[in-house]
Amino acid sequence: MNLWESNVRKVVPYIPGEQPKSTDVIKLNTNENPFPPSPMAEKVVRDFDADKLRLYPDTDSTVLVDALSERYNVKNSQIFVGVGSDDVLSMAFLTFFNSDKPVIFPDITYSFYDVWCDVYRIPYQTKALKDDFTIDVNDYLCDNGGIVIPNPNAPTGVLQSVSMFRQIVKANPQSVIIIDEAYIDFGGESCLELIDEFDNVLIVQTFSKSRSMAGMRIGYAFGSEKLIRFMNDVKFSINSYTMNWVTQYAGATSVRDEGYFQKTKNEIIAVREYSKHRLSELGFTFPDSMSNFIFASHNRVPAKEIFEKLKEKNIYVRYWNKPRINNNLRITVGTREQMDKLFSALSEILNNQERTDTI
Repeated sequence: MNLWESNVRKVVPYIPGEQPKSTDVIKLNTNENPFPPSPMAEKVVRDFDADKLRLYPDTDSTVLVDALSERYNVKNSQIFVGVGSDDVLSMAFLTFFNSDKPVIFPDITYSFYDVWCDVYRIPYQTKALKDDFTIDVNDYLCDNGGIVIPNPNAPTGVLQSVSMFRQIVKANPQSVIIIDEAYIDFGGESCLELIDEFDNVLIVQTFSKSRSMAGMRIGYAFGSEKLIRFMNDVKFSINSYTMNWVTQYAGATSVRDEGYFQKTKNEIIAVREYSKHRLSELGFTFPDSMSNFIFASHNRVPAKEIFEKLKEKNIYVRYWNKPRINNNLRITVGTREQMDKLFSALSEILNNQERTDTI
């Protein structure tokens, strides 16, 4: 080892879903929206005055924050925006989890949480989900340095009630509670109302899923004015100019195109429910997803085998070789056409396996 390496901050990084270079694939592995962004937002990008790019962007992202304030009926001072919800969550971890007590989150959850804890040197503990992938509230009624729970959870898709979160927040006035609502628009009830009841709860959402803007990188959070002020203090101590002009204006326009948002969201929900039926017919089981993906396990063929054979057919889904979930596939809900191609491929894979088993 070189002498300087002893001072390197070494971590095991987060591994995102594979981004194939070929476009001749059915990509159902990263929970992207299969529909294009709002036509109004597309027009903003096409018509944007490039001369404006020589100027630093608005550090407060006022045009975007104004749109979010109007859409969600929340004061500007209660809104934080960042470069994707990963940026928002990372900033929240850095800002609020600064004690010797462990931050707690589920054992099966978004796999970036433990990475942030490692890189920021935050102690943490995971709490095992029950066999049905739901949360045991009692696990979170304990001394801690903070709590993070996605709702619906990823990768399971399981939704928990607002009343459950209210119980957890009420029992933990000593720490900040982060509720990661990346998938809340696909059928769940947001915990947004809790920010007016408690000053220690942060609600995080994103444009990457329901608003079809993963490539724009827009995330945002709602919380008490004090929470948001603390986050901005840390953000501006690192980089004041995090969101570019094009993103701010396109994001604001997307928020105001409510009709398109509702139309595409409802189409994904409809295809999700159709997909649940088709997967069940093929012998898969899964928790009742309220997100834009389904966390499925087959009763006969191992998930890894299905994953590999689908990839041979240029169909990408997500697989983790981890305890408790190594026989599950996370399948993003695509268009009806994409999902029918998936089901056709799955039927062929399963039938071939059945013939092999009988030889």
